[in-house]
Amino acid sequence: MMSKNSAQRFLFDNADVRGEIISMDSCFADALAAHDYPQNVRELLGELATAAMLLSSTLKFEGILSLQAKGEGPLSLLMVECTDQKTFRALARWEEGADLSGHGLKALLGNGTLVMTVDPHKGNRYQGIVPLHHESLADSLKDYFQQSEQLPTEFWIASNGDQCAGLLLQALPASVEESDETRDESWNRLSILANTVTSDELLSLDHETLLNRLYHEEDVRLFDEAPVAFSCNCSRPRSAKILHSLGRAEIDAILAESGEVAMDCQFCNQKYTFSEAEITALFDGQEPKTH
Repeated sequence: MMSKNSAQRFLFDNADVRGEIISMDSCFADALAAHDYPQNVRELLGELATAAMLLSSTLKFEGILSLQAKGEGPLSLLMVECTDQKTFRALARWEEGADLSGHGLKALLGNGTLVMTVDPHKGNRYQGIVPLHHESLADSLKDYFQQSEQLPTEFWIASNGDQCAGLLLQALPASVEESDETRDESWNRLSILANTVTSDELLSLDHETLLNRLYHEEDVRLFDEAPVAFSCNCSRPRSAKILHSLGRAEIDAILAESGEVAMDCQFCNQKYTFSEAEITALFDGQEPKTH
């Protein structure tokens, strides 16, 4: 039986098209467990988390991919970070007292932008930005790929605030289909069939059943599942490194006022507290304690 926290790659044997399908439920709940987000914000974070994981499948890298939706509306930020190991964490921000009663990207974010950042362990950092002109995240992502002149790519995403799922199709360089006309025909046919998928199907059906329902007349090769999990990469040493980067004068000012320095992870709400002695040791070049 399919895990509800998994991603799977698939290929069409007779067409230059690949795909990725993903389902998340308990891992998504884990990612949001530290926050009391409203239902509509949870739904949008589910869409963004699904999109980020699908996007990461299109890249060959070791590192972190982050997807941010920023706006001038009552909801100022949605952010998801995911790794090449298919772990992720998610965050939403808004001003205290903001009216979050709206639904959809435009209603909550207003005029906004979608920012994708790829930060590989080796190589150069890359960032792409596209305006959020559409009501759906999937359409905005389609715009991103069109504007960046990358391979044609389409997304189908569903989220109900408790679970989320998605499907991606991406054209591949010419291989099994020699003519552009044949390749275009295959892309259009497979995309049209994917457009028939419903949110309920994405959220409820196992991957094999869903693909059979959409592509029962196609030769589809479904690869093994890869587990998807929530994981926050915050740590005491990383917090200490951030404090060190702020400089001794600023940290001493905080110590003078509070007697200690506290760092809160905005993703998981983990709190790291540093005493005056630990701060002194930090700036003297000693390794921070891990407790």
